[in-house]
Amino acid sequence: MTTHQDASARFRAMASDVTVRVIDPLRDPSDAMAQVEATFRDIERVCTRFDDGSDLMRANAQPGEWATVDPHCFAAIELAYAAYDRTGGAFDPRVLRTLHALGYDRSINFSVGDVTTAAAALPESWMRQPWTPEFDHAGSRVRLGSDPLDLGGIGKGYAVRCGIEALAGLGRAALVEAGGDLATYGDGPAREAGETRAWRAAVEDPRGSEGPIAVLDVSDAAVATSSVKLRSWRAGDRDVHHLIDPQTGRSAESGLLSVTVVASDPAWAEVWTKAAFLQGSRGIVPFVEREGLAAMWVDATGTVSSSASLRDRILWEAPHGR
Repeated sequence: MTTHQDASARFRAMASDVTVRVIDPLRDPSDAMAQVEATFRDIERVCTRFDDGSDLMRANAQPGEWATVDPHCFAAIELAYAAYDRTGGAFDPRVLRTLHALGYDRSINFSVGDVTTAAAALPESWMRQPWTPEFDHAGSRVRLGSDPLDLGGIGKGYAVRCGIEALAGLGRAALVEAGGDLATYGDGPAREAGETRAWRAAVEDPRGSEGPIAVLDVSDAAVATSSVKLRSWRAGDRDVHHLIDPQTGRSAESGLLSVTVVASDPAWAEVWTKAAFLQGSRGIVPFVEREGLAAMWVDATGTVSSSASLRDRILWEAPHGR
């Protein structure tokens, strides 16, 4: 059987550096890897909230009316609603107005640090009606309510899902990673002689230390992390971040700095990490146990915790109290 050399590609999409790898490919993976990049760009184009002409923003601009959208946008909105329903509203994408009020109405390079926007004009009260969108599968149409959607996180998870699906069967193993969200199949690339093959993912320290807090075996799995480390800024006189609590319409005050979830699907890993983050430091333990989540989290004191379902995937942990 003819095999090809391991293949990799990198590109920028969805405000993230995207990496695609195929290990021991059985045939030339070039076309499939190009398809992954094209799919990311298509999903970004139709699901972005930073372009008023995108399919998402056209649907947002027509509350109560049917809007025909690209199949990728349709799938992402339907997935967001399934997540809203499954989590009892803990995951809710209807946060666009809050993000705009906090000054996050454009793409911001948070890596430069010390981002400041104008004072937030948030409402004193936050009344949220149940979300009841309608879907016309035959016509690829959606009818949204009056609260506009942000599909940023779940859209990226959906793109990673589409990417890893495009690589199925191409080789012994493959990976698609986008800004910390990733999916793999197979047992990873070869490392040192005699060492067990595995896809490994380092869990970043949200407190900003150089080394990771853990290394996980993420073979045949998907990973997502919600963290306040990068997308945090100052809106007027208040410190804010992008993880919005749908119960208050404000940046979540959960007592947590980050939550990482390992799951079977990257879009659902994204859903569960946000839903778990919003439970806060007091509610996260019963939540992850009830849902059976493989999760690791860091609270505001720097304490690192993990669920029983994650233990078998932990290859290394930083010493406590580092």
